[in-house]
Amino acid sequence: MENKQHICDLLLKTLQATSNAHDLVSLKYEKTPLHEIVVATFQSGGYRRINVAMDSGTAMIRDIMKNLGC
Repeated sequence: MENKQHICDLLLKTLQATSNAHDLVSLKYEKTPLHEIVVATFQSGGYRRINVAMDSGTAMIRDIMKNLGC
């Protein structure tokens, strides 16, 4: 089983090194019986909730990148 929070942590460091997502503060993976999301938080205090239900690790990365416009 993949550690999706670990994948988010590694992706965060990579995205912070880019000009498009340098203001990204965190990527937090959350799983409940009803949903599976990643909350992307920015320096401004804004955030995005990204649906990653049923995603593999690589599909989750693609969904995050697409949602953030990277």
